[in-house]
Amino acid sequence: MRYVYDPKANSTHFEVVVKMERLSQSDLNILLVEPSAMQRKVIEQELNHEQVTAIDQAATINEALQSISAVSPDLIASALYFEDGTALDLLEEIRKLPHCAETPFMLVTSETRLAQLEVFKQSGVVAILPKPFTRQHLNSALNATVELLSPEELELENYEITSLKALVVDDSTMARKMISRVLGNLGVTDIVEAVDGAEAIATLSETIVDFVVTDFNMPNVDGAELTTYIRNSKSLSSLPVMMVTSEQDETKLSHINHCGIDALIDKPFSPVEVKCLLHRLLD
Repeated sequence: MRYVYDPKANSTHFEVVVKMERLSQSDLNILLVEPSAMQRKVIEQELNHEQVTAIDQAATINEALQSISAVSPDLIASALYFEDGTALDLLEEIRKLPHCAETPFMLVTSETRLAQLEVFKQSGVVAILPKPFTRQHLNSALNATVELLSPEELELENYEITSLKALVVDDSTMARKMISRVLGNLGVTDIVEAVDGAEAIATLSETIVDFVVTDFNMPNVDGAELTTYIRNSKSLSSLPVMMVTSEQDETKLSHINHCGIDALIDKPFSPVEVKCLLHRLLD
């Protein structure tokens, strides 16, 4: 199913409602946004190698937005810097469009400074690929996109997944949306959200949940402090806690691993990773 936005009518309609049981990489329609013609050619060839042939291209943010106004892609693969702005500008504009608010976004960049990449990790991007990237990097990103676009309920032996209630804790609105979307695709639709550990603790005092997915770096009460609170609570001590973080500092990661979490996953994360970890935690 593909959404097409008609700028004249200011509305969204369905272009096609024909879909096989499950998407594959070859079904994806990708918008490649890259200022370098040579880089576009290289990335296009790598996508073709992964059986992706439906590729629209843009060299600037303005060209990308014009392309999106005609056809909404399944995935946007973008460089970081353009003559008319950055990938963050493009991402912010895309999220304002009703028909593209949840379109998977992949950053392809040679930038290695963590401070420059952190905002993208917190914004719910599906992947950050380095330049040059390997085919394994690209394949993982494409698989993550397919997982997002092809909901498949998680099957558990001991629980009915649709009956479970999750608490998602993250100070980033986009990150909470991304996590909630992944959980929803797996069948967890009863989700409550909190913007930090303090709000999560208040929520847990009045709401029963079956598991918690939390960020680490948050204001007021961070993810480690929240987990410690849960482990020290008689009524909550056995509550499964999955932590999602972009943290790279080894000292902080060691602290995270000793605070009592059940699983740790990096940002950006793969829906398949979340699925596997939830299966392990809940069954």
